[in-house]
Amino acid sequence: MICDPQLQQIELILASGSPRRRELMAGLGLPFRIADAYSVEERYPADTEPHEVPRYLSQLKSKAYPDTLGEHEILVTADTVVIHSGQVIGKPRDRADALRILGILSGSTHEVVTGLTLRSARAATTLSETARVTFGPLSPEQIAYYVDNYRPYDKAGAYGIQEWIGYVGIERIEGSFYNVMGLPTRLLYTGLIDFLHTQQNI
Repeated sequence: MICDPQLQQIELILASGSPRRRELMAGLGLPFRIADAYSVEERYPADTEPHEVPRYLSQLKSKAYPDTLGEHEILVTADTVVIHSGQVIGKPRDRADALRILGILSGSTHEVVTGLTLRSARAATTLSETARVTFGPLSPEQIAYYVDNYRPYDKAGAYGIQEWIGYVGIERIEGSFYNVMGLPTRLLYTGLIDFLHTQQNI
């Protein structure tokens, strides 16, 4: 049984290949299915303000979804970026890039921003959430150990907070832990309720 009656009639479609987002989505207790893989070029205009990048990309993923949504279906797309010193840091290209990125993040504070787009057959909305993450100093040996054993090449900022480096390296988090993992669960849950209320008035 679903806790909130408003959510009982919807069918969620998660358009993400991230196992972390799938795990977090399941933890919300809402029934959902995974969208079939589809092609989308994740590029954004060079003049996009860094905090707007994940919102833009989540909208891009939503618009690229090739199937027509049914009456009770809601498509969920998300994108997470790391911002350090005003620069967007994406996923590392290779081992050397992962080492470089973690060297930059070591001993400093960065922001993790997730853009979240909800779309039905009638409407769409985009939300975002920001967390601040502070790493303590990381030695080159620690960084190399993490990269070689966890291979974080599919992760923005070259790290997963739920992995070894999060246990030993992170001093402080201001904001949602789950946002740093890639899906701000509370924002998604409350956003869905608000989205449904809005649609009832359309």
